[in-house]
Amino acid sequence: MKKIILLAMLAVVGITASNAQSKKSSTTKAAKVAKVQGAGMVFENETIDYGTIAHNADGNRQFVFVNNGTKPLIITNTQGSCGCTVPTTPKEPIAPGAKGVIGVKYATDRVGAFTKTVTVTSNAEGQPTKTLTIKGTVLPDPAKS
Repeated sequence: MKKIILLAMLAVVGITASNAQSKKSSTTKAAKVAKVQGAGMVFENETIDYGTIAHNADGNRQFVFVNNGTKPLIITNTQGSCGCTVPTTPKEPIAPGAKGVIGVKYATDRVGAFTKTVTVTSNAEGQPTKTLTIKGTVLPDPAKS
């Protein structure tokens, strides 16, 4: 009986500590995203590392961002650094506080290491152009016996 009570108490303490930690990390994240006058654009990650992937693997990834401004964010253009990197642009304005996504597809039929960029043009205050990076290595097909 004592063991059951002890386990229950440990579980409650663990859950409480976990909730406190998650609240602390979300508060820290919110503090880092300062509001701007006008449109703003803050990315969760400005670099996507594909890691080591198989030849012809799924090359689709997403850059997620939030409009940290007071006006709608309008992305007017996204441009890959070569034909093997194809971005997708949100068609509608991103409202203040809302999240948006810029998709990117890398042509994984090209074997070897890669580092490519996507240039984003928008009405964001202080950064009308933003450069995002994708990188990784595409493995060759395994040798057949």
